[in-house]
Amino acid sequence: MSPEIKLEDAFQARIDDEQKIEPKDWMPEKYRKTHIRQISQHAHSEIVGMLPEGNWITRAPSLRRKVGLLAKVQDEAGHGLYLYSAAETLGISRDELFDQLHTGKAKYSSIFNYPTLSWADIGAIGWLVDGAAIINQVMLTRTSYGPYARAMVRICKEESFHQRQGYEIMLTLCQGTPEQKAMAQDALNRFWWPSLMMFGPRDAESPNTEQSVKWKIKRKTNDELRQQFIDITAPQAEYLGITIPDPDLKWNEERGHYDFGEINWDEFWQVVKGNGPCNKERLQARVDAWENGAWVREAAVAYGNKKEKESIKVKTA
Repeated sequence: MSPEIKLEDAFQARIDDEQKIEPKDWMPEKYRKTHIRQISQHAHSEIVGMLPEGNWITRAPSLRRKVGLLAKVQDEAGHGLYLYSAAETLGISRDELFDQLHTGKAKYSSIFNYPTLSWADIGAIGWLVDGAAIINQVMLTRTSYGPYARAMVRICKEESFHQRQGYEIMLTLCQGTPEQKAMAQDALNRFWWPSLMMFGPRDAESPNTEQSVKWKIKRKTNDELRQQFIDITAPQAEYLGITIPDPDLKWNEERGHYDFGEINWDEFWQVVKGNGPCNKERLQARVDAWENGAWVREAAVAYGNKKEKESIKVKTA
C-alpha cells in the first residue's frame, strides 16, 4: 500500500469517526479544493446577496422596517467575512477569492440574479431564500472541516432571525389590504421556483454530491434538502393564505412528504452560466465596489505599516 493511500485511509477513518479536520491536518487535495469552492461560493453569495436587499433600504415602508433591513444587510456582510476567513485557512488568499468572483470563475447562489420588484420581495427573500439557506446551513454546522463548521454556528442563528423577519413581512402584507396580499402572492409566484433551485441540481446531475457526502462535507443530498424545505414551507404558505405556484403540489400520505412539480432546469443552468435577469448587473456592481474601494484598502495597509514601524521603534528604543 502506497503512503498516499495510507494517508487517505487514515483521513477517511477520522471522518467516519466524526473528528473535525483542522487547517494544519493532512487532507486530500480534492477535499481542500472542494471546500475552497464551496466556502467561497457561500461567501460570495452572502456579499452579492446584499445587493437586491440594499436596493430597498431607502424605500422601506417604515422606520422599523428600515432598521430591520439595515441590520440584516449588515449581518450578511459579516457572514461573508467569516466565510472568507474560513476559506483562507485552506491556503488561498482573500485577493484570489475576489479575483475568482470578479472574473466569473467562482459562482454564487443563482437566486441573487433575480430582481426585487416590490417591498413584498424583501419578505419573500427572508421567508423563502433565507429559509432555504437555513435548511442547508444547519447541516453545515456539522460539516467535517472545523473552521467552516464553527463559522456556521453564528451564521445559522442570524439567518434564523432573517427568516422570521421575512415571514413577518409576508404575514403583515397578507393581513392587510387586498392589494397588499396580491403583492405578497406575486412575490411568492416569482421567488418559489428560484428558491427550489438554490439547493443545486438533481442528485443524478450533481458530480460532487456523492464524494461530499462521503467526506461529510454535506450530510444530506440536494434532493433531500429540497424536499425538506418544501415540507416545511408548504404549510406556512397555507397559513398565510397564499398559493404556491405549483399545481402538482400535494401531500402524499404514503411517502409522508409533499409531491411537487418539475423544476425548470433549463432556466437554472442559464442563470448559473451567467444569463439570468441580473447576472451582469450584480457582477458589475461587485467589480465597481472593489475598484472604487482600492484607496481604502491601500490606506489601511499604509496605516498598518506605519503603526508596525512605530511599535518596532518603541521596542528598540
